[in-house]
Amino acid sequence: MRHHESLPPTPRRPLRLAAAAALLCLGLSGCGDGGGTAQAQAGPSGGPATTPAAPASPSPAPTKATPSPSTSRAKSPSEPPAGPDGPLSGKTVVIDPGHNPRNHLHTAAINRQVGIGTGRKECDTTGTATNGGYAEAEFTLDVAHRLRTLLRAQGATVLLTYDGDRAFGPCVDERARIGNKAHADAVVSVHADGSAAGNRGFHVILPASVRGGDADTSKIVAPSRDLGTRIAGLFVRSTGSSPSNYIGGKTGLDVRGDLGGLNLSTVPKVFIECGNMRDPEDAALLTSPGWRQKAAQGIADGISSYLKG
Repeated sequence: MRHHESLPPTPRRPLRLAAAAALLCLGLSGCGDGGGTAQAQAGPSGGPATTPAAPASPSPAPTKATPSPSTSRAKSPSEPPAGPDGPLSGKTVVIDPGHNPRNHLHTAAINRQVGIGTGRKECDTTGTATNGGYAEAEFTLDVAHRLRTLLRAQGATVLLTYDGDRAFGPCVDERARIGNKAHADAVVSVHADGSAAGNRGFHVILPASVRGGDADTSKIVAPSRDLGTRIAGLFVRSTGSSPSNYIGGKTGLDVRGDLGGLNLSTVPKVFIECGNMRDPEDAALLTSPGWRQKAAQGIADGISSYLKG
């Protein structure tokens, strides 16, 4: 069975207390910085009319993310012109909305194996969905649009890896190449988890120290940790959500080395799992437009804090 690329294949060890202290500091005051090394990562997949594979216990397999007929595609909020003299002027940010709402229609294509630096994996996955049918891919694109608006208002150049303009994908290796080609100052891949009910909260996935094949994250581990720690702390402040109670030792941070989107990146990059779509309480937040705006604000604040140093 295949596992959802943004879900851990095995339970994670709690991160150091230093990471928890940094997260608390950021959550309260927006200060802080991260340092150190990492050890693991995530990426998408999908199967011919199959669900993405289950992660290790206790999490059940996420369901295939078929967009709900009652859920219209999120439309991009009106885009203010980038402020040429804004605080993020001259900075380039790439936003990677996880999965694609139409992946489930192209299972053969998204099942195609692609290189992730240290091995091979499926091109992409369908992602997960709430029990009510709200697809992760719909959620990620909506948050990406909101995040783009917030960052452009500060003067940043913002690119999306896709914007509802592709039949499927892009594949995980291409998602990494888009950020690399743009020489992005920061890349954030937006996701929502598909774990068991009762597992709640968000977590930010940091790249592990990986060297082998086409992967070499040695230059991005430290800045990615800084970026991820700032996002985690300011996500708490904006949304009021708690760090995950099932991944990362309640620090809101996890480290992975099995994700092509991180392994192949040559620029600072993190994933954020904004909540667990299979938990009713988290699902109520993820399906709320008002909460999604808070989520986008928290991510934008974290990116801005990182880029301003």
